[in-house]
Amino acid sequence: MRVFSTFEEIEAAAGEEIGTTDWVEITQERVDQFADATGDHQWIHVDVERAERGPFGGTIAHGYLTLSLVPWLGSQVFELDTPGAKLNYGVNKVRFPHPLRVGSKVRAKVAVGEVTDIPAGKQLTLKYVIEIDGQDKPACVAETVVLLLAG
Repeated sequence: MRVFSTFEEIEAAAGEEIGTTDWVEITQERVDQFADATGDHQWIHVDVERAERGPFGGTIAHGYLTLSLVPWLGSQVFELDTPGAKLNYGVNKVRFPHPLRVGSKVRAKVAVGEVTDIPAGKQLTLKYVIEIDGQDKPACVAETVVLLLAG
């Protein structure tokens, strides 16, 4: 795991791929729990029998479930140990290029994007590619934005 303790270390890593996570299986239980948490019980996610006859031959994970894995997956690759608060500021761009079938395994490749000055500290973009084992296209590509406040 890469630990960034100073703004200078983060700035030096701009443009660098910093790591890849372990593979994690996307289970129907996880998908069902996400459906319960969000109220999104669309059949393509939760009705196993109907989804087997659907366009993907089985249930698929919600796109936003895949996106919600970003913080946890990122924590396997890096830690921001700078003195001040760290705030999720948003997401610049998110795409879901390939459906994520339940039972598939995913992992994330993480890269540091731009590091820019803001009055309160730094703004950091991180680039995530969530790959699907055995697929050419990823499940998700996202660029997140984190504010790193001065200590």
